[in-house]
Amino acid sequence: EVPVAGVFAVSSAYHVAVAWTPYFAVEDADVAAARVRERSGTVAVGPLTLGKGRGVLASDRDGASFGLWERTEASASPPAPADHAHAWLRLRTRNAFDAAIFYGEVLDWASGRPGCCDVAYEGDEVIVRCGGHPLARISSGAVEAAVDPVVRPHWQVQFPVADLAATVSAAERHGGALVEERTGFEGTEVTLRDPDGALFAVTDVRSPA
Repeated sequence: EVPVAGVFAVSSAYHVAVAWTPYFAVEDADVAAARVRERSGTVAVGPLTLGKGRGVLASDRDGASFGLWERTEASASPPAPADHAHAWLRLRTRNAFDAAIFYGEVLDWASGRPGCCDVAYEGDEVIVRCGGHPLARISSGAVEAAVDPVVRPHWQVQFPVADLAATVSAAERHGGALVEERTGFEGTEVTLRDPDGALFAVTDVRSPA
């Protein structure tokens, strides 16, 4: 079995909204955290011990939250299949090109070093690919001061599913709610809110790019 995500409780004492937070692997959590600060991002927590590594919770210049994780112990889990993504990411931000520069400099995207992710500007979006496989899409149009969390800058985790209608129905039966449905050339994407308020998306698109 390949680990896809972790779920843990958040203490009410922290006054933090429940959310799906993407974590990006880095070689050195201290260096990556320093890069976030140098580029006017915010480091809220860490670096600190997290599982078999060290983690950082941060946000970019527009307020989208994300994590950094440095592995310090060997993994016993098998790698994910090369031809299938269990989940991928979409960043809705104020300006996709500015965001691509920020994350590229923090995470060494398109740096030319072995194993780095590639960045491509396609239309009005930025596509991030790692090892030739799509990882994320970055799109413009988010509004930082918006009341609606769907409109504010944020990273959204997207899970591909075989039956979109059945998945939405199951979410609603268990206390979730449909927030938004978008249909495009590639397929349909539905944003859901779980019973605790965390947003995520399910889609019938098998690959983000």
